[in-house]
Amino acid sequence: MTNMMAIIWGGVLVLMLVIEAASVQLTSIWFAAGALVSLIAAIIKPDSYVLQVVLFIVVSAVALIGVRPLVKKRMKARFQPTNADKCLGKEGVVTETIDGIAGTGLVKLDGAVWTARSADDSVIEEGALVVAEKIAGVKLIVHRK
Repeated sequence: MTNMMAIIWGGVLVLMLVIEAASVQLTSIWFAAGALVSLIAAIIKPDSYVLQVVLFIVVSAVALIGVRPLVKKRMKARFQPTNADKCLGKEGVVTETIDGIAGTGLVKLDGAVWTARSADDSVIEEGALVVAEKIAGVKLIVHRK
């Protein structure tokens, strides 16, 4: 039973690392840290089952509560504006009537022609001036000026 606890903690460690590698969501890496500390405890002091479980719980909890927010903050995806974002708030001209029901609509803005939809699902006639509100996929969402 002495080496059995080291094998069990090693198995838990590997399992948590595999789950983390599959998910990449910082969910099980904290339990892997607890399993590693318990594995070391099992090797150093093989008959201390309670100590190993307590170490697993404490180290996992400290890593989860204390370290996870810091790591998440550092890994937070940063918004990278694109050239398309530069057209937001700018004025364009409807070159094909915008009709959400018919699924039609084109707007010329800054020399580029965009597939367009109205923000309020209203019909906007050809030749009308519009303002770019947002981009949804490859469609420019506009409202009448």
